[in-house]
Amino acid sequence: MFEAHFQTFEEPESGVALTARLAAFREELARRKLTGFVIPRADQQQNEYVAPSEERLAWLTGFTGSAGLAIVLGLKAAVFVDGRYTLQAAKQVDSNAWSVEPLVDPPPENWLDRHLAAGDRLGFDPWLHTSAAAERLAAACTKAGAELIAVDSNPLDSVWTERPPPPLGPVAIHGTQFSGEAETDKLKRIRLEIDKLGVDALVLSDSHAVAWTFYIRGADVSHTPLPLSYALVPKDGRPTVFIDHRKLSNSARDHLEHSADVEEPEALTPKLTELAGSGASIALDSATAADALSRLIGAAGGKAVRGNDPVSLLKAVKNLTEIEGTRTAHRRDAVALTRFLAWIDREAHTGALTEIDTVEALETFRRETGVLKDVSFPTIAGTGPNGAIVHYRVTRKTNRRISPGDLLLIDSGAQYEDGTTDVTRTIAIGEPTGEMRDRFTRVLRGHIAIARAVFPDGTTGAQIDTLARQFLWQAGIDFEHGTGHGVGSYLSVHEGPARISKLGTTPLRRGMILSNEPGYYKTDGFGIRIENLELVIGADVAGAEKPMNAFETLTLAPIDARLIDLKMLSQLELNWLNDYHARVRREVRPHVDEATKLWLDAATAAL
Repeated sequence: MFEAHFQTFEEPESGVALTARLAAFREELARRKLTGFVIPRADQQQNEYVAPSEERLAWLTGFTGSAGLAIVLGLKAAVFVDGRYTLQAAKQVDSNAWSVEPLVDPPPENWLDRHLAAGDRLGFDPWLHTSAAAERLAAACTKAGAELIAVDSNPLDSVWTERPPPPLGPVAIHGTQFSGEAETDKLKRIRLEIDKLGVDALVLSDSHAVAWTFYIRGADVSHTPLPLSYALVPKDGRPTVFIDHRKLSNSARDHLEHSADVEEPEALTPKLTELAGSGASIALDSATAADALSRLIGAAGGKAVRGNDPVSLLKAVKNLTEIEGTRTAHRRDAVALTRFLAWIDREAHTGALTEIDTVEALETFRRETGVLKDVSFPTIAGTGPNGAIVHYRVTRKTNRRISPGDLLLIDSGAQYEDGTTDVTRTIAIGEPTGEMRDRFTRVLRGHIAIARAVFPDGTTGAQIDTLARQFLWQAGIDFEHGTGHGVGSYLSVHEGPARISKLGTTPLRRGMILSNEPGYYKTDGFGIRIENLELVIGADVAGAEKPMNAFETLTLAPIDARLIDLKMLSQLELNWLNDYHARVRREVRPHVDEATKLWLDAATAAL
C-alpha cells in the first residue's frame, strides 16, 4: 500500500499507567511546599503544535489534544478541555485520578473557587502562561484566600526523568523568491508600527513573527516550519534575534547577521532587564508573550505594554509574490488531490480500504510532487461515525474500514515552500441517504454563499460568518466551530488575527487568505465539511460608494456531485458550482494521467 512519513497512527499512553506519574508529581509539590499546580498545554510561545519536550500535559494526564489545561491539588485533579475534545479526553484520561471539566464555560477558575482553601499555595510556571491567564488565576486564588506562586523552575520537569531534549531543527533561509520583499523594507514597516505604539522596543515572542520578519524557517515543531526563537526590535538600532546557535549553518547565521545581532536564547533575560533598567516601555504580544516577560520588565523598572503584536496583521496580508506562490502551490496540490479522489472512487467500493489507508495514500500523492515539505497538520480522515468527531485523528485502535453507505470526511493540507494548503472534501461511498444529501447541500449552499460574498472594506469575519450557517439554521441545525481561519505563507495553517467566526473582530483585508469550511456533524452517524481556501481581493461593483472586496477561491478539487440535491440549489448557486468545476478541469486536467482525466471529466461535468 502507501507509506506515510509525516504522520503516525500510534495510540498515545493513557489511563491507569500514568497514575504513578501523578503520585510522583504530588510528592514534588509537597517538597516545594505547594498545595497545587497548573499545567497548561503550552510552550513558552503558546504555539499550536509543541515540541515533544513541551508535552507536559500529555505526559502527566494522557490527554493529547491541542488545547487544554490540568490542575493538580492534594486530593483532587482535573483536566479542562473544550467541546472539540470532550470525547477524546474521556477516553484518554484515567477517570479514577482525574475529572474532565469544560475549558471555556465555565472556566477553570470556577473549579478553583470550589476546591481551593484559604492558605493554599497554587504554583504556576510564568513561562507557560500569558499575563492575562496568570491574572485570572491570581484573582481566583485571592477570592479563595489562597496565594498564586510563580515558580523559578517547573516541578513537573523534575519528575519527568525521560523528558526529551529541546528541538534543534536546522534553520533554512526563506528567499525573496518566496517572500517578495526586501528585509530592510519589512523592518521599516515594523518600525512604523513601533512608532504608532509609542514604545521604545517590541518583543517578538511569536516564532511565526520572527520567521516572517527575518526570512527564516525551521523544523522545531511538527507540521509548521518554525524555528523556535525570539526577537527584540528597538525603535532605533539593530534588532536582536535570540535562537539556539546549534540550529544555524554558516549561511543561515550570515543571513541573519545582515540585519540583526544573533544571541543565544538565554541572553533574552539580561538584554530585556538592561533595556527595562533604563525605564524603557516595551511592547509585548498579549496572545503569545509569557507572563515571565512582563514580570521581568516590571521588576527591572521598565513598562510592559501589552497588546496585539503588529507583525501579526502585517504577516496576514500577503504580497503579490506570496499570492502568486500560494496560487502555484494550490495548483500543484490540486493534481495530488485529484489523483487521490480518483483512486478513492476506484478502490473504496471494495470495502478493503481503511481510514489509515486514505491518510497514507493522500500523503504519498503529495510526496510525488517532489516538493512536499510536510503535511500542514495531521490528516483528519473519518468514515461513518468517526466523521462526526470534528478533530478526529485516526490511530491503529480507532482505524475504521470504509464501507458502502458511509460518508468519508477527509481534511488535509500540505506545506510547500511557496504556499500552505488546507482542504476538506466529503465523499459518498456507495449510495447516500436522503438525509445525507439534504445536509450536504445545505453545507454546500453556505460554502457557496461565502465564496460569492461581496462586502465593503472594513467588514469583519463575524459579519460574514452567518452566510455559511443560514441554510443549516433553516433546518434547525448548526456547526460548533468557526467557519474559517487565516492561513500563513509556508507558515502556520492556522494564522491570526483574522477569521470567519462569531469571534472574528479583525477586518478582512485584501491579500488575506482564509478558509471557508462550514460543516454538519451527526453524532454517531456521519460528518460533512466542504473546505476551500479563499483570497480576499478587490471587487468591481457598479456604482459602489465605497471600496468593495470579494473572495478568489484558491483550492481546486471536485466537490462530490453525488451528494447534491440539485432541487435545493438556486440558479446562481448552480452556476457557481459549474463554473468552479470547469475551472478545476481546465487547470488540473493537463497534469494527470489518462485514467484520472476520464474520472475528472465525469466528476466535474456540468450539472
